[in-house]
Amino acid sequence: MWYALIDAQRRLTRAMAERLPEECACPPAAQAPWAVPGEAASAFRHWLLRSTCAFEQAPPFAIDVVTSEDTSDGCRIPIDESVVDTLPVGTLRKFTRKFTHNRIAPEPAGKWPVMLCSPLAGHHAVMMRETVETLLENRDVYITDWADARDVPLEAGPLPLDDYVLALQRFMLMVRAHGMPVHVMAVCQGTVPALAAAALLASSQDAPFASVALLGGPIDTRLHPTLIDRFACSHTLDWFRTNAIDAVPARYRGAGRRVYPGFVQQAAINAAHPERHLCLEGRYWASWLAGDMSGALQALRSLNEYAAVLDMAECYFLDIIRVVFHEHLLPRKTWSVAGQRVMTEALRDTPLCTIEGDNDDIAGQGQTHCAHELCNTSQALAGGKITVSHCNHYDLFTGERWRDAVHPGLCGFWREIENAASATPRRRRDTRSANRRQA
Repeated sequence: MWYALIDAQRRLTRAMAERLPEECACPPAAQAPWAVPGEAASAFRHWLLRSTCAFEQAPPFAIDVVTSEDTSDGCRIPIDESVVDTLPVGTLRKFTRKFTHNRIAPEPAGKWPVMLCSPLAGHHAVMMRETVETLLENRDVYITDWADARDVPLEAGPLPLDDYVLALQRFMLMVRAHGMPVHVMAVCQGTVPALAAAALLASSQDAPFASVALLGGPIDTRLHPTLIDRFACSHTLDWFRTNAIDAVPARYRGAGRRVYPGFVQQAAINAAHPERHLCLEGRYWASWLAGDMSGALQALRSLNEYAAVLDMAECYFLDIIRVVFHEHLLPRKTWSVAGQRVMTEALRDTPLCTIEGDNDDIAGQGQTHCAHELCNTSQALAGGKITVSHCNHYDLFTGERWRDAVHPGLCGFWREIENAASATPRRRRDTRSANRRQA
């Protein structure tokens, strides 16, 4: 089995890396870092680990402080990270802005938190660290941190796509139970289960969220299919089962579970988008060779997050291929989750915003914007269809386009909803006062 062989290689790599020095102090300004033995060994150590997917576990989010947008002086706000809920499929984390070191202050009036539904597409949620960090500049953030299938015991079941939709339903209800409306935001592959979970909740009760925002998601892959869409459509489930699935080796908690291994996903991503990996590597080595250790460490963090891949359960992986790429169950409105029909029109009264990148080669043009038609969203409630120029798939949640275009667009969408909600009570009070005067 390939998995067992590659896992042995990983363990050998980790053993070699452990014999190399950890991070050393920055070299003197007059001395190039490559001339310092400790720095060279440390750089090689990190390259060795990420190039072979040999990390024992994903890097932590480790967001300690952000610059607040709620104060005129741009003060630094400490961040508290906590676990809200844990299921076999994953964990719901919360990042809370603290306004003193001694207590956690409530979120400023009118600023509702965001629940970020991260994609389960072969990477750990920490790949979206920059997304979380940016959102924390003006509101609290929840994020779904999906489990690596290799670490989920077989007793937890086969982990189908339905389990992830039901988990999102539970997480959305739990966040709303904390006392404030929440904005649901889903990225890439996470948009499909997130939209389904939101529709199911809206069908059965009042929606426990204030709005839904979908970024670069394959809602309907029949529209302007990309290379990935065409590849998935041109191969049968049996082909994927035979060529892409392997069994977890004995040393893990999920031993014996059949999975789509993370190292296969990393190879596929690097083959499809070599420019992103080369750009990250280039930025790291250029900073390192120039003696810019601060820049090198920042680039190293991004590289390690990008290299933090995970295994997806066979059942979930094949369900995604079938539901999203082969049968298009969501846009055809024929998808049922745990016996419940996913009725997207139940979201007609929910503010909806969709964002696409004009250079996205993963989610094709119109594949996300079509959610407005599926949900039959009222124009008065729609946040619009935002298409960001000079923006590829990853730019939607990281880098300059995320910070300069996507995030401001989301903030404007959320602000409009929050302002409308705060104005409604005032209008009611004004009406009551006018009625009393007339009386």
